[in-house]
Amino acid sequence: MTGSPLSACPGAVIARRDPHGMISLAARQYVAIPAALCHRCGLHPGDRVLLAAAPAEDMLSAYSLALVDEAIRARNPFMDGRTHQ
Repeated sequence: MTGSPLSACPGAVIARRDPHGMISLAARQYVAIPAALCHRCGLHPGDRVLLAAAPAEDMLSAYSLALVDEAIRARNPFMDGRTHQ
């Protein structure tokens, strides 16, 4: 995926081969999300993200932990803020 353009949406950055993407991903042993994309999707320096790869789709996604938490809470009835026994 070296040199592949990236795109973003609120709380997530999606890396895939896209000739119309904004920024390219360099070959490194870590994922550096460009500042413009961080700003666009609400990430701040040092924020931890969940990386998810979809090899069949030739895609790597970085999800903010706030977005991950929101998705889990939406699917789990036991995470409504109350204590269950």
